[in-house]
Amino acid sequence: MGVGGNFWELLKPYSRNEGFDFLRNKRVAIDLSFWIVQHNNAIKTHVKKPHLRLTFFRTINLFSKFGAFPVFVVDGTPSPLKSQARIARFFRSSGIESTSLPVAEEGVSAGRNSTFSRCVQECVELAKLLGIPVLKAKGEAEALCAQLNSEGHVDACITPDSDAFLFGAKCIIKSFSPNSKEPFECYNMSDIEAGLGLKRKHLIAISLLVGNDHDLSGVQGIGIDSALRFVQAFGEDDILNRLHEIGKGNAFQVPIDIKAEENMDIDGNSPNTKQTHCSFCGHPGNKRDHMKFSCEFCVADDNEGCLKKPEGFKCDCNSCCMNRKHKEQKKMENWHTKICDKIAKEPNFPKDEIIDMYLCNDNGYFSANDGPQISWERPNMDLLVDFLNFHQNWDPSYIRRIMFPMMSTIFLREMATTPTDSLLFGQFEFASLKRVKTRYGYQFYVVKWKRAMGNIASKTPANKSGMQEDVIELDVDETVDLLDDCDFPQICEEDGCSFLLTDENMDLVGAAYPEEVKRFRQEQELKDVKRKKNPTSISQENEKSSTSPNSKGVQLNITEFFPTTKSKHNPKHGEESSSNKNDNQDSGGSKPKRKSSSPNIPKSVRRRLLFD
Repeated sequence: MGVGGNFWELLKPYSRNEGFDFLRNKRVAIDLSFWIVQHNNAIKTHVKKPHLRLTFFRTINLFSKFGAFPVFVVDGTPSPLKSQARIARFFRSSGIESTSLPVAEEGVSAGRNSTFSRCVQECVELAKLLGIPVLKAKGEAEALCAQLNSEGHVDACITPDSDAFLFGAKCIIKSFSPNSKEPFECYNMSDIEAGLGLKRKHLIAISLLVGNDHDLSGVQGIGIDSALRFVQAFGEDDILNRLHEIGKGNAFQVPIDIKAEENMDIDGNSPNTKQTHCSFCGHPGNKRDHMKFSCEFCVADDNEGCLKKPEGFKCDCNSCCMNRKHKEQKKMENWHTKICDKIAKEPNFPKDEIIDMYLCNDNGYFSANDGPQISWERPNMDLLVDFLNFHQNWDPSYIRRIMFPMMSTIFLREMATTPTDSLLFGQFEFASLKRVKTRYGYQFYVVKWKRAMGNIASKTPANKSGMQEDVIELDVDETVDLLDDCDFPQICEEDGCSFLLTDENMDLVGAAYPEEVKRFRQEQELKDVKRKKNPTSISQENEKSSTSPNSKGVQLNITEFFPTTKSKHNPKHGEESSSNKNDNQDSGGSKPKRKSSSPNIPKSVRRRLLFD
C-alpha cells in the first residue's frame, strides 16, 4: 500500500530502530484500518473477533507498557480515484483481464464491505470505552494521521502506507520487532531529506511516475531507480511544474549544464577535438618523442623514455577530462530524453487531482483555527466489562485483570500531577516497591498493590522448587509480539499478606511517590553495603531462605490470591470445562499457569473473588 515500485526498500537505509522508551509520553496517531487488516491476516487459528481482541491488547500495551498516548483514526469516504484503483487491483489479483473497468461513482466505496465496516465500528466503540480518542478522516486515514503529525498534534504515525510522507508526515513507525531492545522501525522525513535530498514534492513526483494507491500503473517503463534519478535533478519548487511541461509535450532542457568556457581546454580546443596522446604512456604528445625522452608526466630514472601505461589507465589532462565530461553530459541528455518521451506518451499526465489530494491540508472534520479535539479519559469499566463479555465471552474478573496495568498507569499519572487519596479500582492502594526488574534491556519498578479493605492470609504452600520467583529478572526471548503479549499482574504473598505486582516506569513512579522511591533506594544502598562487608553470611542466609519450605517471598498465581470456598453460583461440570477452555484460549499470549491448589473450584469463581 502507498507508493509502488518497492518504495520502502528505497527508504530502508534511512530507517531507525528506536528503543523501548521511544514512545514514552508521546502522542501517536494509528491507522485503525491497518490494524484490523493486520489482525485478521496474522491470526491463523480460530479466534472470536480477532480485531477486537488484538485491538484491546495492543491499546493497553501502548498505553501502559510503552507509555504512549494513542489516537485512532478511521477512514472516511474514499475518492473516486481510490475506488477505481481498488476495482483495478481486484481485477488484477483475480487474474481477470478487462479493457473497460467499471467506474466508481463519487462517494461510493469499492473496497469497504459491510463486514469490514462492522469490524471498524466495533473497534471504535471499544476505543471509546477505553477512553482513547477517535477521529474520522474525510478520505484516507493516513492522510489525517500525516496532517496531525505535520501540525504537531501528534508526535508520530503508526501506518504501513508510505504515501503518509506524501501527505506531510514527519515521523512514521512502520513495524514492530518482537522481543527486541529496539522494537520500533521508524522513518523520519529529516533523515530522508539528508540522505536522498528528497522533499515532499519530490516524493509526490516519484509516486506519479511509479504508481500509487490512486493510479496503480504510473508511467510505463519507469521504475523506482529511474524515477529517483530523474527527480533528483530538480528542486522541490520546480519538479511538479517540469512534469506538467513534459506531459504537455513542451521542449525540455536537461538541468545538468556545463558552461561554455568550461567546454574549452587551455589551448582553446573543443572537447570534441582531442589532443594527440602517446600510445605507450598514454600522456599528451607524440610516441616518437616519448621513446627518446620521458615526458613531463613520466618520471624515469635513466631518462631514456616514458613508462608503459598500466591496464585501465585514464589520462588526467584537461583535454581528456573535458572529453569525458562531455560524454557523460551527452549520455545524461539522451537518458533524460528517453524518460521525457515515456512521460509525454502517458495520457493525462500528471493528474492534478492526485497532486491536489496529496497537498491538501484539510483531511479532518475540524477547523484549522480550533484544531482537533483530542483528550484521553478514564476507561468506563462497567460498560467495558459488559462489552467484552458480550463480544468475547470473557469473564469480568479476567477483563479487570487485563485492565489492571492500564489502570495503574492512569492512577500513577494522576498521582504525579494532582495527588489524591483515591484508590486504584476503588479497591487497591499503593503498598511499596518490591524490586527493580530488567526487561528487554530496560529497568522497571515492581510495584506492590494491596487491597484497601484488608488482606487475607493465603494458606497455599510455598514453591516446592525452592526458587523465589520474585527475584528473577526477566529478559525473555520468547517469540511474542511486544504489542500483542499482555502483561498480567502477578500475585505475591509476604508476611501473610497478598499483593498484586505490576511493572511500572521508574520515572512515573518517582513522580507519583518520590518519598517511597527515596526510601527504596536507601534500603538498596544499605543492602549493597552489607553485601560488600559480609558476602559469606549473606549468601548463607539466602541459601537458607531459598531452601526453607515456608519461604515468604513466593509468587503465587491468580487463583491462589485469596482462600476460596465453594460458591453457590458454581456452574455444572459441563459448563466448568467450557469456561476453562475459553479462559485458556483468551489468555493465549500469557505464560503457562500452575495448577490451582483447589481444583474443585472453577477458575471463573476464583477470579471474581479478586476482581469483582
